[in-house]
Formats: sequence, C-alpha cells, structure tokens
Amino acid sequence: MQRSVQISDAEGKGEILPPTIQNIIKGYNKYLRPFFDNGPVSVGMSLDIASIDTISEINMDYTATIFLRQRWTDERLCFDGNKSLSLDGRLVEMLWVPDTFIVDSKKSFLHDITVENRLIRIYPNGTVLYAIRITTTVACSMDLTKYPMDKQTCTLQLESWGYNINDVMFYWTRGNDSVRGLDTLQLAQYTVEDHFTSVSEAVYETGRYPKLVFHFELKRNILYFILETYVPSILLVVLSWVSFWISQSSVPARICIGVTTVLTMTTLMMGARTSLPNANCFIKAIDVYLGICFSFIFGALLEYAVAHFCTLHRPSSKEIPKDEDEGTEEERNGVLAAVANSCSASDNTKKIDSDKGSKTSINGKKERNKHSGCSSPMSIMKSLFCIFDCFHVKNPYHIDNYARFSFPLSFIIINVFYWVYYLYF
Repeated sequence: MQRSVQISDAEGKGEILPPTIQNIIKGYNKYLRPFFDNGPVSVGMSLDIASIDTISEINMDYTATIFLRQRWTDERLCFDGNKSLSLDGRLVEMLWVPDTFIVDSKKSFLHDITVENRLIRIYPNGTVLYAIRITTTVACSMDLTKYPMDKQTCTLQLESWGYNINDVMFYWTRGNDSVRGLDTLQLAQYTVEDHFTSVSEAVYETGRYPKLVFHFELKRNILYFILETYVPSILLVVLSWVSFWISQSSVPARICIGVTTVLTMTTLMMGARTSLPNANCFIKAIDVYLGICFSFIFGALLEYAVAHFCTLHRPSSKEIPKDEDEGTEEERNGVLAAVANSCSASDNTKKIDSDKGSKTSINGKKERNKHSGCSSPMSIMKSLFCIFDCFHVKNPYHIDNYARFSFPLSFIIINVFYWVYYLYF
C-alpha cells in the first residue's frame, strides 16, 4: 500500500515524463513570466471564426465559436533538436501562459469533449504555441434606428488581465489576415461586409494594459422582412381601399373590411416587435412603415364614417337640387352684406364725429387709417368662406371618388420618400 502511494507521488512530480520534457520542466517556474527582468514578453494572436451561432437584438450580443491561438517565446523552454514537441493539453498547467480574457464577454466556456480542446506546442528556440477552442457570448452595441435596413459593427476585444504594457505586449501575427473564417461564414440574417484588426491600450485605474480589437461589420438581409412584414402590410393597405368601390349603403360590408384590416394590422405590428428590445429606445424604420400603413388603414375606415355621416344629412338622391345651392349662396351673400353694412355704418358715424369736433391733424390721420381698414373684414370673411367652400361636400357620394385617387397617390409618394431616405441616407 505504501509502495503504490510512492508511485503515485512520483507520477505527480512528472518523473514518468520523457527525458526531453523533464529537462525542459526541471527548474521551471510557471509563476514567473518569460524575460522577467529583461522587458515585456511579446504575445502574438490569431483567430479562426468557426461559427457565429446567434445575433440577438433583444440582448444586444452575439455568440461565436472561435479558435484562439497565442504565440510567444520563453527562453527557459529551449532544447536541442530540429522538431517541435506537441504536448498533451493537460500539461499546460505546468507552463506559464498569458492571462488573456475577452473584454465584453457575458459568458464563455472551453470545449471539453472528448478532452479539453487545448493544444500546446514547443519549438526548439523556445517558441510556444497555445491554442484553445472556446464559445463566447459577447456584448455588441447596436443602433436599430434603421432596422431592418441597418448595419451593425461588432467587436471582439482581447486584453491582458493582470500584466500591464510593461510586462506583456500583444500584437496580431499577420495583421488583418490574423482573423480567418468570416469569408466562408453563412449567417441567417446577416452578411459580413468588412472586417479589420487594430491594436490599442486599455487604460484603467490600475494601469495601462495591452488590447487587441477585431472589428467586423454586419449588414442585415432585408429580403426576409420584405416577405414577412412589408408585403403583408402593403396588401392590407390595398385591401382597405376596396371599401371605396363598395356602395355606401352597404354598411356591414364596409365596416367589416375596415375593422378587419385595422385588427390585422395591429397584430402584424405586435408580431414585428417580438424579436426587438422591449424597451423601445429607438424609433425603428420598420415601426415608421407600420405606423404609416396603420394610418392609411385607419384613415380608410374614417373616410367611410365621414361619407356615411354626410349621406345621412343629405337627400338620398345622388343629384343635389340647385335650389339648395342657391340658398347656400344667398345665405353667404347675406352674411357678407351684413358685415359690409355694419362697417359702412361705423365709418359714417366716425365721419360725422370728425366734422363736428375740431381735432388735430394726428387724429385725422388715425381716422383715415380706420376708414381704410373697413374693407379688411370683408376680405377676411370672403377668404374664410372660400376656404370653407373647398371643404364643403356638395355630394357625399363624391367622397369615395376623391378617396380612390388621393389614398393610392399619397401612399405611393410616402413610400418613395421612405425607401429613398432609409436606403441612401
């Protein structure tokens, strides 16, 4: 029993390792970084993007599986030979490795099926290659004002947790080519338009730390939203215009079309927001379009309400008698005549008072100004009557005729402005 304990202790101390590895590990202190007294150690980084699984607008993050490779030189690991040594990933616990972390990571994990996905390779000159396979969920700030015609720029930031720029320096091994895999990546709703790398420093209260940033720009594919949201909303607007060709006496038919399209449009608007943040911090492009469509549908329902109300207060015949038009004209002329008479009487009174009294020239000038302003009430009244006459409905059955032309024309004009603004500005 005691002999087995001694054997296990020897195995734990690394005595069963090959002689080359034993010579390398002998006297090695994994708690001290390379070049501890001779300046910072340079760590090169490269990435392979295996997949981007999800991009969430609700949580404003993305989940990606990446192969992270780090390369540095440790003079304590030099050995004789011309071939590299590939070690078991579990031996990484015996070596010093950089304390790299992902800055905006919400959660990450290292794949461990069937074993921990780690690679450690040592070259004769002491260069160490350390690669791991991880899946991480990283925060990405998104501007959704042009959703779903938006472009998002997300980043993957790598920093050193405890070593500042005096201890460790990060760099991309091949510049912008240090990140691979995006060119062949297929995403559900996005297309990767551009990507590049940069080197910077992170400044905190405890010091300045090395940082590498990978930027990639995602453009949303709009075809899905055109088929899922835009086309149905346009068809609902066109369906609401069908009521303009239905007789005003068919109250149930027109009310049914109006209410059905309003409720359907409301359901469509609610469904379009399910994949978006609950806190509506943005007025999104899709919200603007759905609001426009809802306004047109609701306006078509109100149009029938106005037309039906005017019909109830007019004769049932489509032709309005001429006597009624003449009576309206006479009534309007009577109002204008009354205003003119009152203004004329006021002017005569002012003239008599002016003749009787001896007033200064200044008062006379004021009197003339008042006299010249007597015609202004008549002109104002005429203008108001002209404006009201434009909105005066002589025949309620013509309201539908006007709506058949005005609703489609205005909808087309607004669509042109909408698409031009959100696609090119």
